[in-house]
Amino acid sequence: MIIKRIRRVIPSRLPLLRQLARAGAASRLPLMAIAGSSPSTSTSTAKAKRAAQPRAVAIWLFLCAAAVFAMAVIGAITRLTGSGLSIMEWAPITGTLPPLSQAEWNRVFDLYRQIPQYQLLNHGMSLAEFKTIFWWEWVHRLWGRMIGLVFLLPFLWFWLRGSLPAWLKPHGFALLGLGALQGVMGWYMVTSGFADRTEVSQYRLVLHLSLAVLIYAYMLWLAIRLVWPEPLQSPRASASLRRGLIGLLVLLGITLASGGFVAGLRAGFSYNTFPLMDGYLIPKGYGLLQPWISNLFENHAAVQFNHRLLASLTVIGCLGIWLWSRGQELTAAARRAIDAVALMALVQFGLGIATLLLVVPVSLGALHQAGALVLLGLVLTALYFLRPRYS
Repeated sequence: MIIKRIRRVIPSRLPLLRQLARAGAASRLPLMAIAGSSPSTSTSTAKAKRAAQPRAVAIWLFLCAAAVFAMAVIGAITRLTGSGLSIMEWAPITGTLPPLSQAEWNRVFDLYRQIPQYQLLNHGMSLAEFKTIFWWEWVHRLWGRMIGLVFLLPFLWFWLRGSLPAWLKPHGFALLGLGALQGVMGWYMVTSGFADRTEVSQYRLVLHLSLAVLIYAYMLWLAIRLVWPEPLQSPRASASLRRGLIGLLVLLGITLASGGFVAGLRAGFSYNTFPLMDGYLIPKGYGLLQPWISNLFENHAAVQFNHRLLASLTVIGCLGIWLWSRGQELTAAARRAIDAVALMALVQFGLGIATLLLVVPVSLGALHQAGALVLLGLVLTALYFLRPRYS
């Protein structure tokens, strides 16, 4: 009896049960969609964050490299204006502030008047004239301190947030060490001009410049690697061209160092003709000093001739690499970089000639320094993109 009633009730209630089932399924669909999309959404968000982190680190490194670039140009202006010996004290913390009273200005000026540069070259200089060279050296030192903070603080921030790739961490510590060494090297250079000289030692100046160039190139390379961790690769045939670029990079580094000797000896203020030097291809006074090797670093005529020769070889090398690349199967990025190297080499060579013929105006001298660093950056970029394929 009961079973018969159930059989009669169930069919009559089937439409209602089907409607309830459909409603339940419909109500579960949004929940299932939310639950199903949550892992994929969170995964894509995490991937986006991971992609953004190296990009932020790369931007930071590019900014640091740009700051070092500016530092080198300010250093060139400091050298060209004879400002490097105007601050006689090493005060990493208190030296951040300039003199704030007349008494303090008189004190630092009195210190400057004790060294040979004032006594032999700038005797009778007024306080107002001293302030001009003081400000350039003060800006140069302040900029160096700023670079230290701009590098250290974000480095620690990225480290604590886990944004630094593992491979980058030892490079960060290496750059911190190089930056500290550069600060010490700068003061070591300045102290060479406090006694028996009217300028800093050209040897120490070249060391200071070379270290700045190394830090700039190091930062730039790391930033490029972060932005393009796996750039399109050129075929195996371009391996020889890559070796040629490495040779060009070495030649460019030597040319930069030789320019430091020209600046250190102020050799650009003589023999202001081109291509001949006082009517000779090789100046008469090239080998006057003994021992002969000292001519390469202390003889004004020899130092300027060597820089001319190295600069010419660098331009020939850049154009040779460019012509060589025409017959190579390269990626578009590698080809554009090599094109830029050739163009910038010509611009830099023209800047050098103009600087010489116009007897080293400060503006052109600073541009020539900047041009060398731009060329270096382009060679590094071309070298990075010129990667062989071993598949």
